[in-house]
Amino acid sequence: MFRNRAARVVAVFAGFAWAFAPAGALAEDTPPGCSAPGELVRLDQSITHTAATIAAGHALRIVALGSSSTAGTGASTPANSYPSRLEAELRTHFPEMDIHVLNRGIGGEDAREMVARLDRSVIAEHPDLVLWQVGTNAIVDDEKLAVEASLVRIGINRLKAAGIDVVIVDPQYAPMVIAKPQATAVVRMLDTVARKAHVAVFHRFAIMGSWRQTQHLPFEQFMSRDGLHMNDWSYGCMSRLLATAIIDDANHPLAARSLASRERS
Repeated sequence: MFRNRAARVVAVFAGFAWAFAPAGALAEDTPPGCSAPGELVRLDQSITHTAATIAAGHALRIVALGSSSTAGTGASTPANSYPSRLEAELRTHFPEMDIHVLNRGIGGEDAREMVARLDRSVIAEHPDLVLWQVGTNAIVDDEKLAVEASLVRIGINRLKAAGIDVVIVDPQYAPMVIAKPQATAVVRMLDTVARKAHVAVFHRFAIMGSWRQTQHLPFEQFMSRDGLHMNDWSYGCMSRLLATAIIDDANHPLAARSLASRERS
């Protein structure tokens, strides 16, 4: 699936000092023990079109764009992929709304391949929101940072030009990812590109890192045996936290951004 594989497993990431804040109750089958630092579950840029759609009670259409961790590699069934679980979480919270989360993940794809299919796989669906999971394959395949940054900027600009909200989903904190020297550099790059483009980031890398470094969960609880892909527990927890971020922004967009900004300062 991937062109290169890291042979070593090295857990190298700075410890986390954030306090844990459990997300609000959503779907009944939320994984037990699912929590994350409060500041990481808030979007630091508002998804205004999505918020307006939710406020009006109109049909909500989300496209999950990405590679294998969007497609659902590591999940026991397609229903346990994060896009499927996210749809279930949002439907639980908004039972009267027509909500669809379309899974447009293709295992092994890099940013160049995803940008190449934006029109037919994403924009053609006329979504309110795109969740773009990107960066993991750039880390695993040792892609040049500047090239990846340029491709992400191109993709964000095209989505925004089509009037679509964007949330970048950064890489997973996994043994095969953190073993690569440029892992944190790619995560920082995505945050910088997103901030300059005024789009939000779902900080998956830091959230999963906090599970390991602060909550001291074993990798076996949230990773598949291959050391790269997530499992049912982590896909479910990710979906809960992402749904919470979307709901909180729709309900209190200005307050959520202001609080997140103060906590990061």
